[in-house]
Amino acid sequence: MALSAILLSIAMPAVAADYPAPKQGDWVAKDFKFHTGETMPELKLHYTTVGEPNGEPVLVLHGTGGSGASMLSPAFAGELFGTGQPLDASKYYIIIPDAIGHGKSSKPSDGMKTSFPKYNYDDMVEAQHRLVTEGLGVKHLRLVIGNSMGGMQTWLWGEKYPQAMDALVPMASQPTEMASRNWMMRRIMLDTIRNDPDYNGGNYTSQPRMMKYAITAYGIASIGGTLAYQSQAPTAARADKIVDERLSTPITADANDFVYQWESSHDYNAAEKLEKIEASLLLINSADDERNPPETGLTDAAMKRVKNGKVYLIPASTETRGHGTTGNAKFYSEEVRQFLQNAPQQTFESVRR
Repeated sequence: MALSAILLSIAMPAVAADYPAPKQGDWVAKDFKFHTGETMPELKLHYTTVGEPNGEPVLVLHGTGGSGASMLSPAFAGELFGTGQPLDASKYYIIIPDAIGHGKSSKPSDGMKTSFPKYNYDDMVEAQHRLVTEGLGVKHLRLVIGNSMGGMQTWLWGEKYPQAMDALVPMASQPTEMASRNWMMRRIMLDTIRNDPDYNGGNYTSQPRMMKYAITAYGIASIGGTLAYQSQAPTAARADKIVDERLSTPITADANDFVYQWESSHDYNAAEKLEKIEASLLLINSADDERNPPETGLTDAAMKRVKNGKVYLIPASTETRGHGTTGNAKFYSEEVRQFLQNAPQQTFESVRR
């Protein structure tokens, strides 16, 4: 949640669009089995919808630490969901789940603490699929679109349920194994929190004091954009001011929730099943993305294995924000519009059972 707040704070402002008021809902997945073999008799999944159920269904997936609410910012929803915009909510039925461990869905801080089952991205995607199909009765999706963690989960959706959607738009992500600096920085952040005596094996009475330093360090190292930071902090004094502001921002995340959220990415690897993807796919990344650097060539190599895939790389500038760039849909809204206009479409049904 802290990193999501940073992302939203650095995104360029946008004028809010006129789209229908979001609606909140909860659904319980019975006997949910995790990849570890553990089972929860009742897994609560919170979700937000925009538009009416008779619209073409679109699934929107949020990033790590976020929730459905984090996808309703003026910079994202305000550029996509309004009248005449690419995901016009008068035409589309927009579904935004809170992933396992996030928002108002079941999570460790609800009471189980570290006895909460260890979840990963596969578990999150299975829970989303059950919510969409069993909870909301949606039989086929026009589009799955996700940002950061949601982007990685979009790849998994295309592989696990290849006939469940017409189109996929993963953003700020790559389908290759979680590794390199991306995982190194996550590992250091998590180890810093766990090794804080305040953490006490997850049985803390107040949030660990080192948590804000770990989160701030990871955020500055892996989100924000090189050109943007040079523009914002060309002197030591300006750089100190940004650090001081970040450290003075209250951390509202629960430590156990936070550790679970970020550790859930550890075994992510969509590279093994790319050939299974049948839907049209548009990958949107930023050229200055610190976590998914295009210069490694990994994404280009992986995309050659996607049948109907293409890449839109947002050029780096002082306006872009590295990994946070895709939080602002102004950089790619027209690409999404054109992609959907050209993506083949099956007859859809969106009904409540």
